[in-house]
Amino acid sequence: MKTSTVEAWVWILIYGGLLTAAVGLFVQRGGSDALGWTLMTTGGLAAAAGAVLVVLRSRMKNKD
Repeated sequence: MKTSTVEAWVWILIYGGLLTAAVGLFVQRGGSDALGWTLMTTGGLAAAAGAVLVVLRSRMKNKD
């Protein structure tokens, strides 16, 4: 896999995950507990996957 592809996925997963977790927090406080927790968990897992990709990207060799 190209390093630019991994870098793009890092940004997508981290920012998308944090945004989803924040929306989940607002939804949960708005009265829908189950949906809020689901969104927060999904967002947290996506952000964690992005963090794992940061570590993997740091270990990749450039294929320029």
